[in-house]
Amino acid sequence: MYSVAALYRFQTVLDPETLAAALRATCAEHEICGTLILASEGINGTIAAASDAQMDSILNAIRAHFDNLEPKMSVASERPFQRMKVKVKPEIVTMRTPHIDPTKHAGTYVDAKEWNALIADPGVVVIDTRNSFEFERGTFERAIDPGTKAFKDFPEYVDRELDPAKHKKIAMFCTGGIRCEKASSYLVAKGFEEVYHLKGGILQYLEDVPEHESKWQGRCFVFDERETLGHGLAE
Repeated sequence: MYSVAALYRFQTVLDPETLAAALRATCAEHEICGTLILASEGINGTIAAASDAQMDSILNAIRAHFDNLEPKMSVASERPFQRMKVKVKPEIVTMRTPHIDPTKHAGTYVDAKEWNALIADPGVVVIDTRNSFEFERGTFERAIDPGTKAFKDFPEYVDRELDPAKHKKIAMFCTGGIRCEKASSYLVAKGFEEVYHLKGGILQYLEDVPEHESKWQGRCFVFDERETLGHGLAE
């Protein structure tokens, strides 16, 4: 069994290239596979290791630079990535809105166990911030598909379809939390007053909420060889 960690953290990185080189070396030393993306705004990625000791080594190396890291842990019966990639990009999740800073302005976190009550409120607009390919494989009850092909299309959807004067309460979610956190920052900047996002994303919800209480329908697409996960983060 492989240990898999999905992680992200919005936090200022002064020298992404130097940090990327250090993490490449650590990943090679401990035979880590997957992808890590670094930018001046933080870190994002999913990695896997053949043993808990190897996973602890790479997570400790990342935690040395990023505080309050909360990886979403799961397992894979086979190697979920073919190789290891550590990339430096302009953003850790591409939205192309340089004025947005989730470390300063973002929506309100909602824990997985409180999510059902929030999305059951008919006055709440529930938005899936992922793309239509992911939406079709599984989503929450009442969720709206923005019809995007990539996350960079999300601001255009907001500007076209949402109005702060009309849509008073908005709840958003994504796979692990990174897209809806950045999306919530965009909505707050646009003047939306009550913006909520699912802490830890769908992965945390599927881990924390029993299937008989779940409002999730279908499977959760993940970006590795497992393709989708179900309740309890089962392959």
